[in-house]
Amino acid sequence: MKILTGKVIGVKSDKTATVAVERVVIHPLYKKRFRREKKYLVHDETGVKVGDMVKFVAGRPVSKLKKWRIVK
Repeated sequence: MKILTGKVIGVKSDKTATVAVERVVIHPLYKKRFRREKKYLVHDETGVKVGDMVKFVAGRPVSKLKKWRIVK
């Protein structure tokens, strides 16, 4: 079971939160570190707010793009 941690950046839809997960990547040749960010649509039953840090796991598909649910 894959658990990801990210920051809530949007709650415009009902029972859906947009969560941004940031990771640090090292360039293979130049060895410089830089950040990559990916957005996930997460099923939200608890009612989170923008700016909250959440943990979410993969689950069964709720809709076309929502395949994650908030744990904490």
